[in-house]
Amino acid sequence: MHQLLLFFHLAGAIFWMGGMGFMLLALRPAAAATLQPPERVRLLSDALRRFFVVVGVAIGVLLLTGGLLMAAAGGRGLPPGWHAMAGIGVLMMLLFAHIVAAPYRRLRAAVAASQWPEGARRLGQIALFVRINFALGWVAIAAVVFWR
Repeated sequence: MHQLLLFFHLAGAIFWMGGMGFMLLALRPAAAATLQPPERVRLLSDALRRFFVVVGVAIGVLLLTGGLLMAAAGGRGLPPGWHAMAGIGVLMMLLFAHIVAAPYRRLRAAVAASQWPEGARRLGQIALFVRINFALGWVAIAAVVFWR
């Protein structure tokens, strides 16, 4: 059972981290280099809508499996890296909730109103927050691997 929980926990983290890496390092730069603002903003808005569904599922899986893994390991006697990973993970989830509730909601409104400069501004805000979350994700991974 432990290995199955660990597998799903890692799968959730890989989907979230991999998706952020793809969006930041591949899709966003390619869209900026090849598409005009209306098409670029629409494409990235739709890609984020789909990606955020995946992130929502990944967060649910991470919370469930992480909680079960920590409970099975006894909670208080866990390595410090596990606690750091859990705390950073919660911070990442809160930042994701902010992204969806504020700049992403405003991005969708800008797209619906064909306000491309506002949409581009909101995409820039989202990209900044995703960069922060991406960095936090690597810190969480490093904490659990190196801080025993």
